[in-house]
Parts: sequence; structure tokens; C-alpha cells
Amino acid sequence: MNRRASEAPVGGLTSGGGAADPGGGRATSRAIVVDAPGTHRLVTGERPRPGPGEVLVQVAAAGICPSDREVYDGHRAPGYVRYPVTPGHEWSGTVVAAGPGVDPALVGRKAVAEGFRFCGTCERCRAGDTSLCSAAYAETGFTHPGAFADHLVVPARLLHPLPDDADLRGAALLEPAAVVAAAVRAAAPEAGERVAVVGAGTLGLLAVQFLAASSPGELAVVDPRLERAELACRMGATEARTPALSPEVRGRYDLVVETAGARTTAADACLLARRGGRVVLTGMFTEGALGIDPVHLSVSQLTVRSVFGAPSAAWSLAVRAYSTGLIDPAELITHEFPLERYAEALALVGGGDPRTGKVLLRP
Repeated sequence: MNRRASEAPVGGLTSGGGAADPGGGRATSRAIVVDAPGTHRLVTGERPRPGPGEVLVQVAAAGICPSDREVYDGHRAPGYVRYPVTPGHEWSGTVVAAGPGVDPALVGRKAVAEGFRFCGTCERCRAGDTSLCSAAYAETGFTHPGAFADHLVVPARLLHPLPDDADLRGAALLEPAAVVAAAVRAAAPEAGERVAVVGAGTLGLLAVQFLAASSPGELAVVDPRLERAELACRMGATEARTPALSPEVRGRYDLVVETAGARTTAADACLLARRGGRVVLTGMFTEGALGIDPVHLSVSQLTVRSVFGAPSAAWSLAVRAYSTGLIDPAELITHEFPLERYAEALALVGGGDPRTGKVLLRP
């Protein structure tokens, strides 16, 4: 597969973004603004300035997630998006300015940042469950301006600095990697276990990389797309299966990590697990998804967990795994576009082509 088939030349990705300021950055900044479902603009304005406790990041790369497609199509659940909005919650970049009260040593550092803008003071936050913050929902790219832009302002407390030699292209996928890290922490895999991953999209392939490091006895991937299943095997899976649940795989696995969020995958994941097994659901399900049979759940004594976003500890795990080479998210990238081609890039996401992996915007 030509993994960079739709990538524009590097110069084309970074040019045309406004006049330079004396500090070497851009005096102006561009951003994609989704005014309402189905309507967007590429706007140019004054470069944002970080306020107290904030940093300004020059965006290197931003991944397009199916939830970004939901924002554009108007399918995001009420309360989880605030129009007009600049999307982009999967990103990497370099800190170029620090606001009052922020350590100036952060300037020049490569970094990513958590998307959930948790309060840090509620009971759940104090317990370390920052993704369960009881304050009003706030997330970069949904309720606050995101990374489909030249620059991004984020609270410095959410930053996770990266090594100086980090590849920012691959680091743009550390947000989904953090979600997978949360799932793996919840799953607590043990060496020698039989493990299945349902779905071979971005989350599924990242899950394969994480789980392969736990030395499973078996690591099966369940996905109807042959091309994706083959890629999963190259990343550490021991076998690939179609979603058809044959008798020999029902009740076979100690641990099942569901990543697809398709209509039947939650129920299927529970059928794959052995009695007393563990199931972790990470896919984002929509209305009409098939429910889990409560009779099967009780008789099989399954432990079922779900993951929505990632707490700070999972972010730290994902960053460590990336920094040490345990995971390589860049392998999932198939397309890269400049901001000007946002509509074209967005159309690929959820378009159904099995050859399309992670799509990046490169301001």
C-alpha cells in the first residue's frame, strides 16, 4: 500500500500561512471553523495569545477522527459540541509562547495535550479519574478551539512534553493511543492469555500494538476488511478472523477489547469471551446498537468495562510507550492534507474504503 499516496509536498503543507513575526513564527494564523453542521470556512486572523496558565502551540499535525465527521455532519450528541467550533482533538506540535504563570522553559518543547479540560478539584479528579470529571463537559476541538489550525491555545497543565527527537507526525495519534492505554489499563492483560481485538481501525490497531507487548498466548483481530486484518498481523496479531462467530471462537478468549463501535460489536465481544472473562468496550456506539444479553452476561460471569476518553494516567502511559518505541502510530497514517483541503480530507473519514487509515491535516 502506498501509505503517502495523497500527501502533498512538505513545502506545500507549511506555506501560505501568514506573515512571519520577529520571533520567527506567524503573525497571523489560519483555522478551519465549522459554523454549523455542513458549513465550514478557512479563516485567517491574528495569531492567538496565551492567557494566564496557558501555552500557544504551533500545530504540526492533526488527525481527523470519526467524531470530527460527526461534528461536521451534525450527529454529535447535544451538549458535546458548541458551534461555531474549530475541530481537532488529535494533534501534536511545538510550544511557541507561554502565558503568565507558565514555566518559560516549555517554549520550544514538542508536546501533546489532553483534550478533556477537567476541573482538577472534584471528587473524581482528586481520585485520578480525570475523564470522569463532574464539572461541565469541556474538550478541545468540541467546546473549545481545536487543532485544525496553524496555532492552538491550551492550558499548560494539560501538556505532555515529548522527547526532542520525537516524530510529531506519529505523535498526532497519541490521543487515540491514550484511549487505548486506558482500555489496556482497565483490561489488565496477563502473559499467555488468549486475547481478541474486535475492529482493526485506528483504536484496534493501536490496541494490537499495546497488547502484543503483554506477551499474549494468542492475539486475534476480528474485522471484515482483509486489508486491515493483514496490517494487524504485521503489527503483532497472531491471526485475523472475520466477524462470523464460529463455534470454535465463541467463549474462547480471556480478554476481548472492542474498538469498532459497530451495531453488533458490543454483543459479539461478550460472546467471544470465555466464562469469567473480561470485556472492555472502547468503540463509540450510536443509537440502535445491539444490546448485551443480560442472561449471557450473568451466566458467563463476565467483567465488562467501558472507556470514554482517557484519564491523565493513560495519557502518561501512551506518551511513555511512544517515546520508548513500544508503539508506532505513524504506521496507521495513509493520507495527509493541508488545511486548504479539509473538505477532501474529511470525506475520506468514514468513506468506507478499507485502504484509508488515519488521515492527517498538516497546517
